[in-house]
Amino acid sequence: MQRTDERYQAYVQILREELKPAMGCTEPIAVAYACAVARQTLGKLPQQVKLHVSGNIIKNVKSVVVPNTGGRRGLEVAAAVGTVAAQAQAQLECIAHVTDQDMEAVEEYLAQERVTILPLDTTHPFDILVEVRTGDDVARVRMVDQHTNLVHVSRNGEVLQEREVPQGMQENPLQQLLTVEGILDFADSVDLEDIRQPIQQQAQLNWAISQEGLEGCYGAMIGKELMAQAGNDWKARLRARAAAGSDARMSGCELPVVIVSGSGNQGLTASLPVMEYAAMKGIGEERMYRAMVVSNLLTVHQKTNLGRLSAFCGAVNAACAAAAAIAYLDGMGLDGVAHTLVNSLAVVSGMVCDGAKASCAAKISLALEAGLMGYEMYKAGHEFYDGDGIVKKGVENTLNMVARLGRLGMRETDREILRIMTGQ
Repeated sequence: MQRTDERYQAYVQILREELKPAMGCTEPIAVAYACAVARQTLGKLPQQVKLHVSGNIIKNVKSVVVPNTGGRRGLEVAAAVGTVAAQAQAQLECIAHVTDQDMEAVEEYLAQERVTILPLDTTHPFDILVEVRTGDDVARVRMVDQHTNLVHVSRNGEVLQEREVPQGMQENPLQQLLTVEGILDFADSVDLEDIRQPIQQQAQLNWAISQEGLEGCYGAMIGKELMAQAGNDWKARLRARAAAGSDARMSGCELPVVIVSGSGNQGLTASLPVMEYAAMKGIGEERMYRAMVVSNLLTVHQKTNLGRLSAFCGAVNAACAAAAAIAYLDGMGLDGVAHTLVNSLAVVSGMVCDGAKASCAAKISLALEAGLMGYEMYKAGHEFYDGDGIVKKGVENTLNMVARLGRLGMRETDREILRIMTGQ
């Protein structure tokens, strides 16, 4: 692919926009960021915070630990720490510098019951609306579809920032240029200096939190136990490496991760197995970075028509992308990468997302096992065919069917999961 190709520049931009550092699970951090922007806009500490959120935000914040809060969980905590102590300019790292003294103020704020959580009637799975008030002064902030996509900011009725809110889900239009074939062409030909910064940062930060998960005691310690039992089982090592990062992240580890498709767990799953495999095989940094380009862009490609939040576990997409990237590392071309994707998605599509929490690490491990099995199937000359369930002829057609399953077919599943989680 030539540098002058429209797709080349689009793929570079996608990587630069998608691979962002974030501290903690991205949904509570997005809530904290929105509340920080609201306070900044109001210009003073609000006496009252009304947080209106979509069902998927409720689902993904309910059970996960918010970093730097002493192990606390939930929307009220995320809203309070964002309002009282966050730095709006840091976006998804807005609570990275919260201190114990800050948390004393947050605790007092929570004790005064200044935060109210309300469900938001919306067609957008990702939708956050914050209204803060002190006396007669009021500020409103709304964030839709993506974790830093501010579509409305106003103070006392004066609109300071406004973007059109589309009907239904909307992703970056550049992502529509992604294809499996184009991604491989780009990975082979990209000048690494064009994408080195985000890929290198992903490698450094995600490896660090994985090491923390392997050495510490986080969550259910899925990764740590897998690695202890792995021995010479290279597949178990890959699964352990990714799961350990999620163990730490879901349990409030204060190290940042580099996300993809708005998700830290997906960022970990897309990168860490590729890095572990490269280390085991003695593969150099340049080739590893090109494989990480493959895994990240394949993850984004799958999520483009699926959406960022749904009942479909996004770790599945990232795990299948990582397995395909490992095929790429082994020198497999389009045929090997495409069949690995189709084989693995045929097995594991349909794993539900019931919010961010400790068991995400186990789901990552299982999804990677399916992805690696899909690759082993290809090497052995086996595959799933058109008509095997949701599998269609051609990798792009199968990806479209998987997206349709998650976006449309699992809508009621998503609602029922939320009802179960909220005790309705």
